[in-house]
Amino acid sequence: MINAVKDAMTSRAALSFVNNQISRYGTVQDLKIDSRQKTVTVSCLLHGESAPITVKAENYVIETKGDKKFVHVTRFSCSRPWLGALLTDFGQNRKVELPPWAAAAL
Repeated sequence: MINAVKDAMTSRAALSFVNNQISRYGTVQDLKIDSRQKTVTVSCLLHGESAPITVKAENYVIETKGDKKFVHVTRFSCSRPWLGALLTDFGQNRKVELPPWAAAAL
């Protein structure tokens, strides 16, 4: 129960953060974090697309280096095969620094 509440709050904050990061490409409509399963599911409407696209980070890992935390995704799935391939080729295992609020929540 506590994880579900924490995940819901973190998901709302992440939705706003990610929308700022990808505004050039589209809008995130929904974002759900499941910290117990180590998954993130994102539904977004990308510019030029007529229907939302779903992307799932099927497994993420949090690493600490010094006083910074990083996340990397070890496996993606996507409702558009070409985008899934792109994420696998360029995003899989790429370490991204987490903002402090996200590092504390995950």
